[in-house]
Amino acid sequence: MKRRTFLLTGAAATIALPAMADTAPAIKVVKSPTCGCCTDWVDHVRQAGFQVEVQDVEQDALYALKDRLQIASELAGCHTAVVGDYFIEGHVPAEDIARLLSEQPAARGLTVPGMPMSSPGMGGPGAGDTFDTLLVGPDGATSVFASHS
Repeated sequence: MKRRTFLLTGAAATIALPAMADTAPAIKVVKSPTCGCCTDWVDHVRQAGFQVEVQDVEQDALYALKDRLQIASELAGCHTAVVGDYFIEGHVPAEDIARLLSEQPAARGLTVPGMPMSSPGMGGPGAGDTFDTLLVGPDGATSVFASHS
């Protein structure tokens, strides 16, 4: 595994990401142009070694994308991304995206519902919330993909 260093809200952190992050498809992020936490999450993913394309859109277009991808409202975050055949919803940690792309499970995508304070782009580790990254299966059912504290 290749080691990557990135910043989480100013604190240096090191995680191990598979070398495939260098060759992974670009992550296409759709977000509101005024959302600072979305921009911070994009920075987190870029600093982890992923190529990221950002499209700023009005809220109606963002909600339309969530509907098209069949992301249930209880699974929604503040931004939506697509990488390969998967959606990435909300503040999903980069290491979970790398694992998803490495393992390639039969799934529609990953989500971190809501905006947990400890998630990347929000407050970062130690900000108070523990949270789970959920795997959304082909039928829309969810299971815990990773737990974070």
